[in-house]
Amino acid sequence: MRLDVAQLQTFAAVIDHGSFDAAAQTLHITPSAVSQRIRALEGEFGQTLIERVLPARATEAGTRVLRYARQFQVLADDLQAELVQAPDTPRAVSISVNADSMATWLLPAFERITHTHGITLDLHREDEQSKAAMLRAGRVMAAVTADRRAVVGCRSTRLGVMRYLAVASPSYVDDWLGGRPRLRSDAPIVTFDRSDDLQDRQFQAHSGKPLTAPRHYVPSAAEHRSAVRLGLGWGMIPQIFCSELLAGGELVQVDPRPLDIPLYWQRWKLRSVVLDTVSDLVAGAARATLN
Repeated sequence: MRLDVAQLQTFAAVIDHGSFDAAAQTLHITPSAVSQRIRALEGEFGQTLIERVLPARATEAGTRVLRYARQFQVLADDLQAELVQAPDTPRAVSISVNADSMATWLLPAFERITHTHGITLDLHREDEQSKAAMLRAGRVMAAVTADRRAVVGCRSTRLGVMRYLAVASPSYVDDWLGGRPRLRSDAPIVTFDRSDDLQDRQFQAHSGKPLTAPRHYVPSAAEHRSAVRLGLGWGMIPQIFCSELLAGGELVQVDPRPLDIPLYWQRWKLRSVVLDTVSDLVAGAARATLN
């Protein structure tokens, strides 16, 4: 099998931009040339790689090829930077990350990433299942995840522990908990979204009972914290995201026991200068911030 870099680049462009015409505009070639390259690539594999729908999407076989197509491009960019010249435009690195990490410790790691390293970020806020799928498909190069099991083609490294505290506003404690900080199964909670089970895990771990409380869904880290501070319900908030509010009396702990969530960095096994740089920055920020 002989893989052509231009064919792989064209294949990735069709998936990224949703059509043969859009890929042609991006690559500055004709739609006919795009079609020829895709047919040639499918001929090499003997399988259909793209579903001809709008937007175009990869078949099951195409999903596997897509990851390698993106890795080929990363290696080509590394080689250009090392042997020829620095790229004319910053190189993008795609990362899947949970909202709490993005809102607290991760972004400061990238303070001068474009100025110093010539890298831009493409961050995706995804749940755990979506992160694994995006890594397998090659839509992201790396992910901050709570799952230690390495996705095929990736390696997993422990970053540290994100500590969560069960907190509420003083007014909420007065209104719903009889003025005494504690957890009740019927008192309202604020949860991030329908895949967020931190409040359920905290309550069930220490009571042995399911949490039947009314729920507010607030799918943003900052707004989730604000909803708790305003008294809509109690919620699990990262310690580094609520310590000042606790110190100032705007929040109180309604359960003294923390919930520790280990975090892992999953990245392509590919040895790449740009991916190694981002991985080092993330690891440094994790060491400085996480438990």
